[in-house]
Amino acid sequence: MFLLLIACGALYLILGDLEEALMLLGFVFVVVGITFFQERKTERALEALRDLSSPRALVIREGEKKRIPGREVVTGDVVLLSEGDRVPADAVVRASTNLSADESLLTGESVPVRKTETGDVAAICRPGGEDLPFVYSGTMIVQGQGIAEVLRTGVQTEIGKIGKALLTLDIENTPLQKQTGKLVKVFALAGAALCIAVLVMLGLTKGDWLNGLLAGLTLGMAMLPEEFPVVLTIFLALGAWRISRHRVLTRRIPAIETLGSASVLCVDKTGTLTMNRMSVHDLYVDGEVLVAEERGAVLPEKFHAVVEYAILASPTDPFDPMEKAMKDLGNRMLGQTEHLHRDWTLLKEYPLTRQQLAMTRVWSSPDGNHHVVASKGAPEVMADLCHLSAAGRKAITEGVDLLASRGRRVLGIARASIRQGELPPVQHDFEFEFVGLLGLMDPVRPEVADAVEECYKAGIRVIMITGDYPGTAKSIAQEIRLRNPGECITGSELQEMKDAELAERVRTVSIFARMVPEQKLRLVEALKSNGEVVAMTGDGVNDAPALKSAHIGIAMGGRGTDVARESASLVLLDDDFGSIVRAVRMGRRIYDNLKKAMMFIFSVHIPIAGMSLLPIIFNWPFALLPVHIVFLELIIDPACSLVFEAEREGRDVMNRPPRRLDEPLFGMRNLVPSLLQGLTVLLVVLGIYAWALSAFNELAARALSFTTLILSNIGLILTNRAWPRSVLSTLRVANPPFFWVTAGALAFLTLALTIPAIREVFRFAPVLIPEIAICVSGALLSILISESLKVSPLRELLERMGR
Repeated sequence: MFLLLIACGALYLILGDLEEALMLLGFVFVVVGITFFQERKTERALEALRDLSSPRALVIREGEKKRIPGREVVTGDVVLLSEGDRVPADAVVRASTNLSADESLLTGESVPVRKTETGDVAAICRPGGEDLPFVYSGTMIVQGQGIAEVLRTGVQTEIGKIGKALLTLDIENTPLQKQTGKLVKVFALAGAALCIAVLVMLGLTKGDWLNGLLAGLTLGMAMLPEEFPVVLTIFLALGAWRISRHRVLTRRIPAIETLGSASVLCVDKTGTLTMNRMSVHDLYVDGEVLVAEERGAVLPEKFHAVVEYAILASPTDPFDPMEKAMKDLGNRMLGQTEHLHRDWTLLKEYPLTRQQLAMTRVWSSPDGNHHVVASKGAPEVMADLCHLSAAGRKAITEGVDLLASRGRRVLGIARASIRQGELPPVQHDFEFEFVGLLGLMDPVRPEVADAVEECYKAGIRVIMITGDYPGTAKSIAQEIRLRNPGECITGSELQEMKDAELAERVRTVSIFARMVPEQKLRLVEALKSNGEVVAMTGDGVNDAPALKSAHIGIAMGGRGTDVARESASLVLLDDDFGSIVRAVRMGRRIYDNLKKAMMFIFSVHIPIAGMSLLPIIFNWPFALLPVHIVFLELIIDPACSLVFEAEREGRDVMNRPPRRLDEPLFGMRNLVPSLLQGLTVLLVVLGIYAWALSAFNELAARALSFTTLILSNIGLILTNRAWPRSVLSTLRVANPPFFWVTAGALAFLTLALTIPAIREVFRFAPVLIPEIAICVSGALLSILISESLKVSPLRELLERMGR
């Protein structure tokens, strides 16, 4: 478009028309200014997203834990590392527990390497090999925890030294970009062909090659749909920014396209459907249940031990929500008793592993004769550690079922005592005594039930995935009004199912309990085999394959790991299910508005191209000159990129089924109404131009047809803003960019019609108010005809034609 403007300006200089040339070249700067404003707005949105998407690090500053962007880590920072974290800088390990890292990014070795700790201020060495006390930027912590001191950042790190290789990154075009590219090629080829045809026709018939070239360039400007790629870029960038305001970060732009097609939301219960603020609600000892929340500051003696040993089995400064809940309960109810042992010394910790879902801690008691052992974990594991009889296991199972039926998360507590000496290598070698059960409750987020209902109205299934017991899961499902809450598949049942059986069962089952992260991938694949468009949440390292396989992977921003965030399309910054539903709503709005903008661009180019071509065919004077095309572009560009982008969603946006994933952005269903809208405006404008040529002169006819075209274009904005609703319903909805575009267009049109110098540049004659009234009537007629396309029987006919 810029090249065409400059070419037309140069041609006017050759023809000796200095005013027209300066006007066109001046418009170049105006268009550049508009483009700069739009790109700056897009860049600011993308910059805000880059700030949000920067890898994060947990550091200790001023004695407090702080979560900061990884690029803000500096030399000397103390970084806390845990499983699933991406290391933010090269650092020396000062303290660690079972710490291992995947350094394949730097070394090519696929096997994780073990890390040790050191107290010396050592010079960092190159990565590779076991038991080094260093961790390196960009590597992944795959096991354990550690505390490290940062030695090198940025380009000084090992990965920074090879960073130049990462600068060349080929990004594949999204489906929308591919569709838009095809549209632009079709328009451009058609415009080029018509441009050459007009040049040859006028050159051969009239011998006027210069004016033929000018007419051809004018038609080329009229046909060129330069707005398509601009609109796509702005809509998706600003759409990602708008979604981020709902606390959802877009890491991959195609996710915005896919959001409107999501038919199944697979969500983790803990922290997404619930508050992730655990509290110990029930205590179970010897068949008796005590509701802890209803007691005062003192517990009955019978229940002291279960709280005491739960605290001893947990870290003294817990980070896990369940362990925090146990500590809070102990401080509240045992604070004035001898059952809190702040002066005891920890001798050894047996960490929880995938093979043994229990954590055991060994303490040295003040008497020094024996060690106290406390353990907590899954009730079935604790029953195994305690070597219980069948009757004992049955009693525990009854307690678990009772608490789980109330929606509680259940943990077993056990204790042991051992004389001083060498400790056994595994937990199973202690002689444990079963103490009791804790029933922990994580309250459901208050807005989840309404959000689930909104999903059902939008044709979206909600599937709950949890590691809890089926009873707990079913209780939560009833509270959030999940459909079919009585049917549940457990992880062990899923493991035994064939793929075909699982694909059939997932059509109706909405609860999956006792699941491990690795099983999520099978669930995603089963849903995809049924033709579902799947959105899946996840937070751990093992969730990454499922997040990558899902159409929309959603990582947890609050408690999620870096590897999960890197595998996901979206990052949920507040881990709230309601934010997912709001993102789906926003995704549907963005896609709807994008379709409206595309319909407007297509329909508005038809009368512009027609009024550039038809007068030549009919041997009439030129109706549109390059200056008129540029003026029209100053309305079209901000209209399609700002007005439609700011349009609010329709009332039915969440009351209709998801869009088909393979549905084209601009298919025949949209093409036919757009074509009819454009032809309607063309016929009205052409009719007024033909009438004015017979009633007045060329300059007056041009002024009246151009005025009608401007007013009709404003009408097209209104009609497509409201599609498929009526214009009247749209007028009641505020859209500030529409007000400014309309006011600006009418103001410039008034100047062009009334100020002699500008009128001369536009090749207009003075027009009177009655003649303006005819233009207004013509524009209103085009709006009425376009509105008639929305009447139900006619719209159904158009949709059938579109199919």
